[in-house]
Amino acid sequence: MLTPPIEPMLARSADVLPPTRRAIDVLYQAKVDGFRTLVFVREGKVFLQSRRGADLTPAFGDVAAGGAQLVGEDVVLDGELVVLGSGRLDFDALQQRARYRGRRATEAAAAAPAHLVVFDVVEHRGVSLMRRPLRERWDLLVELFERRGLRAPWSLVPCTRDRDVALGWFDSAWGEAGVEGCVVKPAGGLYRPGQRGGPGGWVKVRAYGTAEGIVAGVTGGLHAPQTLLLGRHDAADGLRMVARTTPLSPGARAQLGAVLVPAAAGHPWEGRRFLAGWGSREALEVRLVEPRVVVEFRVDSALDRGRHRHPVRYLRIRTDLLPDDL
Repeated sequence: MLTPPIEPMLARSADVLPPTRRAIDVLYQAKVDGFRTLVFVREGKVFLQSRRGADLTPAFGDVAAGGAQLVGEDVVLDGELVVLGSGRLDFDALQQRARYRGRRATEAAAAAPAHLVVFDVVEHRGVSLMRRPLRERWDLLVELFERRGLRAPWSLVPCTRDRDVALGWFDSAWGEAGVEGCVVKPAGGLYRPGQRGGPGGWVKVRAYGTAEGIVAGVTGGLHAPQTLLLGRHDAADGLRMVARTTPLSPGARAQLGAVLVPAAAGHPWEGRRFLAGWGSREALEVRLVEPRVVVEFRVDSALDRGRHRHPVRYLRIRTDLLPDDL
């Protein structure tokens, strides 16, 4: 019998869906924007384990209550915790909920209910299924949902063997709803805790697009910046931060260093504190620059209140655009 914490199986990243091979049967599962969660159900009691092994149960009692639907089954499930708000999956609300306990957690659950999107089962009735092929685990999971009539706050992830259906999940309309792309899983693959890639491994493919932003700050030296902090004008004519780039290539650092100018007094971000990453409390040392250079960058669909949650990839300077165009 499995006991928490256990490591979840991971997926390596790819830019495009792998080519179809007739000899290899695969399952395509929608990649939803949430917290990876392993769920242990024992005699109707539920323990929610985060990817790193933390106990999420006190923060998400509404999801744990869904275990009452599985009395007598005793299972370990793998999935994603999500919060739905304003017509899309709301990662920011999910993060807020993860911080609460006790009365505040109960109030947050009423205001922003969470759901569990399940995509795998790794134990059933005390028997580990890790050495069973995914096709068998998925069939068992579907049968379990149908037989027990499982409903909200638990649901099955969208899954298909049709590559064309999976390609449809890369449409921007799905991205706006919080579907980030697709995870490709060999149907004959085993569940290997902690594994990322390799034979029988999972492959995650994010939906990407491009956008433009105004360079308003940098990390590193002004003449050879390491990363860019990007903004766009909002409805109130302020400059809102929308993204931070991944580290720049040597060529990009030289190109941008030649055109960026130190900020004058009255910069819109003057006195502002920046953090090293989403959800981080570590302060980031930033040099402000005059917000007059527009660049194009590559993005995925993980967007929260107008800001890209993951670092974006710088592509090029857009000399044909002015800051006022954004």
